Amino acid sequence: MTSQPCSGICTNLQGTYNCSCPGGYQGDGRKDGKGCTLIIHEKRFHSTDVALGVSISLMLILLGGSWLYWGLRQRKISRQREKFFLENGGRLMLQRLLSEHEGSVESVRIFTDEELKKATDHYHESRILGQGGQGTVYRGILPNNMVVAIKKAKILDRSQVETFINELIILSQINHRNVVKLIGCCFETEVPLLVYEFVTNGTLSDRIHNCRHESTLSWRACLRIAGETAVALSYLHNDVSTQILHRDIKSTNILLDENYTAKVSDFGTSRLVPLDRMQLTTLVQGTLGYLDPEYFYTSQLTERSNVYSFGVVLAELLTGLRALSFERAENDRNLSLYFASAIKGERLFEIIDPRVLNEGNPEEIKEVAMLASRCLRAKGEDRPAMKEVAMELEGLMRLMERHPWVNQSCDLEEAEYLLGERSSKCDGILKSNASKNDDSISNQVPFEIGSGR
Repeated sequence: MTSQPCSGICTNLQGTYNCSCPGGYQGDGRKDGKGCTLIIHEKRFHSTDVALGVSISLMLILLGGSWLYWGLRQRKISRQREKFFLENGGRLMLQRLLSEHEGSVESVRIFTDEELKKATDHYHESRILGQGGQGTVYRGILPNNMVVAIKKAKILDRSQVETFINELIILSQINHRNVVKLIGCCFETEVPLLVYEFVTNGTLSDRIHNCRHESTLSWRACLRIAGETAVALSYLHNDVSTQILHRDIKSTNILLDENYTAKVSDFGTSRLVPLDRMQLTTLVQGTLGYLDPEYFYTSQLTERSNVYSFGVVLAELLTGLRALSFERAENDRNLSLYFASAIKGERLFEIIDPRVLNEGNPEEIKEVAMLASRCLRAKGEDRPAMKEVAMELEGLMRLMERHPWVNQSCDLEEAEYLLGERSSKCDGILKSNASKNDDSISNQVPFEIGSGR
């Protein structure tokens, strides 16, 4: 009996035999030949399975880790937002609004950080409308395509937080067509943000002092804007539950909408004054050139301090000059002093803006100038109340509406043709109408004095 010649499968044939390898092996199957060896690709196949299993396991671990990281990060962001909300006075503000001014918070929308980032394209520099002492104002577009102005306090300037809270509390109580409207706020960020209606035509200062806009405001429009501003201030002084003193009235804080309607803005430094208090002792705040000298020296804030600042705005409208300019002679740098000196020296028409001289008549201009002069008196008690100022400006506007030809012709040769006499008769007409102003004012109020929106 011969030994088995095959190392694998041996198949007997007639007179011979055949060697082969079982499945999964390769070779000739002979002991004296190559024999049978495991097929290499089968081994690789098993190695690939192991590698694939390891890869899937690692992916699952990474995915789970990512979800865990994302969850922890969102939790951290949420805690950080809550921290900012508390640091920025959000809870204090809400509690104060709810307790002291029930219902006022309903009209103020609370925005999220993400909403305002999206609205401003992550506060891109191309969205900046302006920058000032209290922060930066951005142009934003909400999902409903409403355009808004978003004011962001200065980073790391925590003192601005109180200013923003103060403005929020005050504006949440005001509903007047000549006061900029507060839409909402956000306290989830490192610095607080306030959201206002977007006012399209910039500031009154731009229109008075920027040469590109020199001809866009007529004298009539200037007088109307002054009247609307006076009405807004009169409303704040007399027609709200707690008197509001603005403290920073100036031409840059009077905005103009698409119809050039005046909108008083920037109430960050304003103060609420209880009805039983005639004056308030405060840290002096305001803008040089507009600041009431009596308030500056005594720190006693009254509504007549606003009247002084408004008088400076009237002087700006009349002269086209800035409230404070180092380009003028040293004694003339302060417009209020320069204006008072011109009136005292009977040089008023030498400093009036030529455009105003061309469009208004001398008596009308003089009457506005005298009103401004009274607002700029050194002692607050000698100044008129803002309601009186609003009524006087209303009377002038009514006079212009009744006799537009007087405004255009009293200082021209055409007056002789229109009146049949020398232009001195214009003065008589003006005086006659001026004597009727009291009745006109008491019966009709075109500026809606004291009314809300």
